[in-house]
Amino acid sequence: MSTLNYRHLHYFWVVAKEGGFARAADRLDIAVQTISAQVRELEKSLGNQLLKPQGRGVALTEAGEAAFARAEEIFRIGEALPGEVREAASHKSVRLAVGLSDGISKLAAHALLSAVLATPNLRLVCHEGEFEQLQAELALHHLDLVLAGQPGSANPNLRLTSARLASSPVDWYGPSALVRRASAKEFPACLADLPVLLPTRHAVLRTALEHWFDQRGMRPRVVGEFEDSALMVVFAAQGLGVFPVSRLGAQDLVMLRGLRLLGRCDDVREEIHAIRSRRGLHHPLVRILVQAEQR
Repeated sequence: MSTLNYRHLHYFWVVAKEGGFARAADRLDIAVQTISAQVRELEKSLGNQLLKPQGRGVALTEAGEAAFARAEEIFRIGEALPGEVREAASHKSVRLAVGLSDGISKLAAHALLSAVLATPNLRLVCHEGEFEQLQAELALHHLDLVLAGQPGSANPNLRLTSARLASSPVDWYGPSALVRRASAKEFPACLADLPVLLPTRHAVLRTALEHWFDQRGMRPRVVGEFEDSALMVVFAAQGLGVFPVSRLGAQDLVMLRGLRLLGRCDDVREEIHAIRSRRGLHHPLVRILVQAEQR
């Protein structure tokens, strides 16, 4: 298999961004014939036409769309590379790239990450995504750590290690008006008379909550479902409903006024696991997080 010529790819990328060979030639200060020839070489090496005539310029073919998307990624990384190298050489920052699985409480994740937030010159990069996608990014060393509501996959090809960082009871909160309205009934029976906000169904915590409801024969009136626990809290603070939150994440509720404790739910717990690649085992901040006392 021939090696990709990145100069040819760069010329193609500029042509696609400029919408034509002439404008690309002006931008690069190179003859139109040179750019055209090198783009044709790229098409030949990839075995597909990437550009097609459109008016006075060119447009991307379907194959060209795929090539352009990858080129965008490659050259975006290339543009960031000099700055990252300078930072690494001067030790100006300590980078920690964390993946946050869609289903976990972002408030609890913030509480766990607080153990390293005071690190001098910290550069924290947080990505949110689906569990499988984040594991793949971790295996490719694009992330240093993934926080998820379940342990990492047992796939030996990924070579991932998991550790449970937290197992926190869940409490229920709501805006003051709704909590006062519920005071006539004991918790959790009062939930039957209140609008309820819940995490979406792919969250591990949602499964535990539904089992808890079933055990008590409860059918709550769900008025909102959220992937992001912090967003759920914002809507609750505006009066939309009451909501569950892990006790670990509840410390951040002070940021929003008007929320009050409705009841404690010690028999439902949210777990958060730290998933690392072998390289992540040696990251100093990841080690601090994993070695911290379990909550």
